[in-house]
Amino acid sequence: MMKKSILVVDDEEPIQELIRVYLSPLGVTIHSAYTGEDAVKLYEEMLDRDCQPDLVLMDLKLPGIDGIETINRIMDLDPAARIYGFTAFSKSVWAAEMLRAGALKVIPRAIGFNGLRKIVQDALSSEEAMVSHRH
Repeated sequence: MMKKSILVVDDEEPIQELIRVYLSPLGVTIHSAYTGEDAVKLYEEMLDRDCQPDLVLMDLKLPGIDGIETINRIMDLDPAARIYGFTAFSKSVWAAEMLRAGALKVIPRAIGFNGLRKIVQDALSSEEAMVSHRH
């Protein structure tokens, strides 16, 4: 079985690092993007190699294009992309916009990194249960 991969889109290095640390027990490969533009470019490169990430974790506030626009662009590339918002602004109008853009859910930062790991683990195992659209 191929190793699962996650694209983490967040402009804060400490957050990227915490996500890497907390998700490492899941045995997943983590790809990091610090801007929306980089995330779109990286997703497109991965798609070209037929190894798009199993999950994208998206922050809302990013330098350049924001999380909502980034979701729009990734969904244009791959309508089957699985994107979860992970933001301190989960109760805001922006969170609703993330869902409208195509995010499957918006995870509040307040849930903490253990909570995030559990949600990611559930998301990856539910994907395994489905017939994969990729292979």
